[in-house]
Amino acid sequence: MKKNLTERIGGRFASLQDRMQTGKLTLVQMEETLKNAGDKLEDYLKAFEGDIRPGAKKLVSKYRGAMEKLEKERKRIFKMKEYERRYADYEYIAGIDEVGRGPLAGPVVTCAIILPKDCDILYINDSKQLTEKKREELYEEITAKAISYGIGISSPERIDEINILQANYEAMRQSIEKLSVIPDILLNDAVTIPDVRIPQVPIVKGDTKSISIAAASIVAKVFRDRLMVQYDKEYPGYGFASNKGYGSEEHIKALKELGPTPIHRRSFLHNFSFEGV
Repeated sequence: MKKNLTERIGGRFASLQDRMQTGKLTLVQMEETLKNAGDKLEDYLKAFEGDIRPGAKKLVSKYRGAMEKLEKERKRIFKMKEYERRYADYEYIAGIDEVGRGPLAGPVVTCAIILPKDCDILYINDSKQLTEKKREELYEEITAKAISYGIGISSPERIDEINILQANYEAMRQSIEKLSVIPDILLNDAVTIPDVRIPQVPIVKGDTKSISIAAASIVAKVFRDRLMVQYDKEYPGYGFASNKGYGSEEHIKALKELGPTPIHRRSFLHNFSFEGV
């Protein structure tokens, strides 16, 4: 098997430094070495700091900055595990969050998720703080690494029938029931769910303070967004793929021109004058 460039260069940093000073290590080789350095990155950076070429200095600065950002992110994630550490005596800790309480159309979606105790996923945050691309990437990683996760859904009809708060609680209970293991404790984003016997810890702004709740918010958000993209194909003209059912200008205009669809929440439209409401 062919060795990669870093292996060919070898682990002797002094030798690398000598090669740079004599011009034997090109900037392309240097960047390839740094890219493949793994946990040896700090050692390579120290070895490369003696290179006086402007391009080399720029590379060292670039990778040094990346290391600092990574360390900052690790500290942020460590802080987000505060509640998980506090309740570490519980074997299975589930984080719960919802998305879609405010839209005029579409379901409310909840997620309950149990992450491994040694969860090492970086960049988990409140889903609203992340780009769509980052949420999609994290969704795949989170769902692949989770011990278990469950999705709960309350339809627009159910929201109209029992109100959004009760529909949200109902969806949360669904998501807990769909877990493949029974959690020992629940970390919830600000609410206490009725009719649940498992101990609960409501955390205000929990999706910014607990890695489990933040992970649940990402999974729920991506799941619901994908549903709304499908609804956009079924009910074109409302912009569901982009506004996800929230009351954007485009959405309101379409409601006035086309009237509500079967996925609109009639109880949310009482302040509007639309045909068919």
